[in-house]
Amino acid sequence: MQKTQLDKSNERAREPSEVISRYLEAIYYMWSEGEPTRSARLADWLGVSRPTVTVALRRMARDGMVHMNGRKEVELTKAGKRAAESIVRRHRIMERWLTDVLGLDWVTADAEAARLEYAVSEVVEERLYEALGRPGTCPHGNPIPGHSKAAPKERRLASLDEGSRAAISRVSEVAEREAPLLLAYLGDRGLIPGQKVDVVEVDGVGRTIRIRAGKREVTLSHDTAAKLWVTPA
Repeated sequence: MQKTQLDKSNERAREPSEVISRYLEAIYYMWSEGEPTRSARLADWLGVSRPTVTVALRRMARDGMVHMNGRKEVELTKAGKRAAESIVRRHRIMERWLTDVLGLDWVTADAEAARLEYAVSEVVEERLYEALGRPGTCPHGNPIPGHSKAAPKERRLASLDEGSRAAISRVSEVAEREAPLLLAYLGDRGLIPGQKVDVVEVDGVGRTIRIRAGKREVTLSHDTAAKLWVTPA
């Protein structure tokens, strides 16, 4: 049975607050990249104190959004994941609109989308998605929940051996949110989704990796290379 506008409005009214949405979004990003989610990590990510995170997580657990596993890690419930996917979907569609239509760079678009995602209705989200040609990813290559999935053979660039060839598939969402300067650095050097790269040298002592992207060679730290996902050639 198709949802009416009233049904959608009622659902939207029951959606989590902006503060709780930020928690859901952060937990979702960490989970999607296989990163354990703990209270201390959330506090660093969101720029709040650990007691503040504890209070928020208790409220979210009460509302059936999260639970703690045996390793004291925060996990989304089915309801929590559904709510998080809705938030992330709006954010990534807004990013597409801001870059593809308004011509903003991907650093500015990410920041603006973070402000707009809480104000966009489901109706506008769906219309934008259709008007944009039903994109499969955000500008950084991350899949849009409910519309696409990450490539099955993706690996982190840092895991490749010397002599390997690959194509950048996406930039870590962690880099987007925690290191906007890094996002600008990658963009300036053409290290964007679709760019083919060759691994020229892997320095295990200095923990760096030198790659060739087009006509340019770039040396990245292991940590930076780990924030780029690639599909091996």
